[in-house]
Amino acid sequence: MRFTLPRDIYHGKDSLEALKNFTGKKAFVCVGGGSMKRFGFLDKVVGYLKEAGMEVKLFEGIESDPSVDTVMRGAKEMLDFGPDWIVAIGGGSPIDAAKAMWIKYEYPDCTFEDMCKVFGIPTLRKKAKFCAISSTSGTATEVTAFSIITDYDKGIKYPIADFEITPDVAIVDPALAQTMPKKLVAHTGMDALTHAIEAYVSTANCDFTDPLALHAIEMIQKYLIKSYNEDKEARDEMHNAQCLAGMAFSNALLGIVHSMAHKTGAVFGDYGAHIIHGAANAMYLPKVIAFNAKDKEAAKRYAKIADVLGLSGNTDEDKIKELIKYIRGMNDELNIPHCIKHYGADSYPTENGFVPENVFLERLHDIAVNAVADACTGSNPRQPSVEEMEKLLKCCYYDTEVDF
Repeated sequence: MRFTLPRDIYHGKDSLEALKNFTGKKAFVCVGGGSMKRFGFLDKVVGYLKEAGMEVKLFEGIESDPSVDTVMRGAKEMLDFGPDWIVAIGGGSPIDAAKAMWIKYEYPDCTFEDMCKVFGIPTLRKKAKFCAISSTSGTATEVTAFSIITDYDKGIKYPIADFEITPDVAIVDPALAQTMPKKLVAHTGMDALTHAIEAYVSTANCDFTDPLALHAIEMIQKYLIKSYNEDKEARDEMHNAQCLAGMAFSNALLGIVHSMAHKTGAVFGDYGAHIIHGAANAMYLPKVIAFNAKDKEAAKRYAKIADVLGLSGNTDEDKIKELIKYIRGMNDELNIPHCIKHYGADSYPTENGFVPENVFLERLHDIAVNAVADACTGSNPRQPSVEEMEKLLKCCYYDTEVDF
């Protein structure tokens, strides 16, 4: 077994200043929409890198759910510039995109299909090192071996998974997380909770990942709702909690909550919206717990999570029911729907969601096939058949009980 983290994690107030001490000649900085620029953090990053004596080139405007096209375009600019540091700042999207660009920069002949071979990426760092600076409290991609890239032609999100793309340096500065709008706090926070829970029950869990997962779960219980309600101290704590959850899942891997979220996220894009990743996880997590709890070892672990959260119940079965109820209650407090049928185009609960029932049913089989084949399915404690995955997805559409 292997446990891999960034060599250095700078955290706490003003940790962004660590960039001043980097050694190198050229830094290629990847950033998303505009919030990092608007709040002055991009200027700080560029200033600190220049103070370290580096020439800096910006690659701006990386979209949410970054595309294969964006990755290829960025990699071409990297090849033209020749950096020895790649610095990505923002939420999961710019960091994930930069990780994929990094692979293509080091290996120009590598195709996107090559990148998607699980743990099949050749040795990196022959040209550049990688620094990730997170501004959202959820994906934890600043410490993980994963990147999610969307192929819009197929409407599918693909996870790239390899310890090679674990950043060399992560900067977890709480000031950046203070800029998140409430909806983003909710979605990224539930993404972090899903990371911690899936890591703890994964078939790849171990003594090194369990403490990280459980402590992250405790912290998220204590701070997520407060952070959502604009408590600044809680917002700082959530930035640490999501990072701990990331350390856990990067090494223990994930499960079918993520498989389903990856394969439903963009597949209804022709109806005007995506199912946002964190919201998808929040909706599917209670259903997957009920499904996985049929496995005895997983049931014990879910019961342990309920104990850590201080939930009631005399038997494992009772505790798991309370855990499911508790997570659904969190979704209510965070204004997240319980099912796809009630998921509005704006991500808020509504009577008639943006995914029509007939369209969902038409696409159900293909979504199920793709979800079963997802890289995250292999470490799920209970291996679903395509038929079971279809039934589970129906439960996630209609918000019905999982009884199989």
